[in-house]
Amino acid sequence: MHRSVDMSSATPLVTAEELERRPRDDSRYELIEGRVVRMSPVGFEHGQIVTRLLVLIQQHLQRQPAGVVLTGVGFKLASQPDTVRAPDVAFVRGERVPSPAPKGFFEGPPDLAVEVRSPEERRSDLQRKVNAYLSAGVPLVVIVDPDDRSATCSRQLARPVTFRSGDRLDLGDVIPGFTCQVSEIFP
Repeated sequence: MHRSVDMSSATPLVTAEELERRPRDDSRYELIEGRVVRMSPVGFEHGQIVTRLLVLIQQHLQRQPAGVVLTGVGFKLASQPDTVRAPDVAFVRGERVPSPAPKGFFEGPPDLAVEVRSPEERRSDLQRKVNAYLSAGVPLVVIVDPDDRSATCSRQLARPVTFRSGDRLDLGDVIPGFTCQVSEIFP
C-alpha cells in the first residue's frame, strides 16, 4: 500500500480523536506516532486476497463463534503520540468486544492483524510494521505475500514461520479451530 506522510517537525502532532473528527474523503488514513499517513487504494489482487481471507474466517466464525473479523478498522495501538493502524484483516476475540460496539477506533490492539504486501511495499517497511504490531501487543501478525504466495506468521518471542501453497495455515491459537490451505487465500 503506497503511503505519503509529512514527517517534518514543523507539522503538529495529531491525536486519534482529531483524526476521527476529520472530514471524510475518499482516502484512508493511519496515524503513526501522531503523524497522519494517507493510504492509497489497494490493487485488485490485494482486494481479492483480503476478501477471500475475510470470508474464510467469517464462515468459520459462523460455525464456531469466537469473536469478530474486520477489515479497514482503525485500532488505537499507542497514545502520546497516538498511533492508529488499520490492518487489511483483523480479528478481535469476543470477550474483548465492548457492548455496544465502538463507533470510532477500537481502543487497543486486535488479536490478529493481517497485512497483504503490496507490490511497491518494501520488505523492510513491512517488517517495521510487524514489529510495531507485536510491540503494541498484537499476539499474531500475518503477512500475506502475493508474489510468492505465502503467509508468514509472527508472534511475540518466536521466530516467524512461513507457510506456502500446499501448507495448512493454522491460526487456532488466536481463532480457535481455524485452519485453511494457504492456496485458498489466493485467487
